[in-house]
Amino acid sequence: MGLIDNMNKRVKKLNVFDFKLAQWTAMFFALIIVKFFPQIMKINIWWFVALGILSAIKPFYVFWIKK
Repeated sequence: MGLIDNMNKRVKKLNVFDFKLAQWTAMFFALIIVKFFPQIMKINIWWFVALGILSAIKPFYVFWIKK
């Protein structure tokens, strides 16, 4: 059994509430990083938009398009 198979089994144990808590954790972690390195927020907004779109492509495809 590979690493990906093992992680897939673990993810199946999580519910929607767990995923939301993980999202909140990631958001707070990002806020901590920005507090330590405020120059990050001086980056052009379009870089954040582009990275957000790139990050959303696979989940969007899997959730809405993949059969």
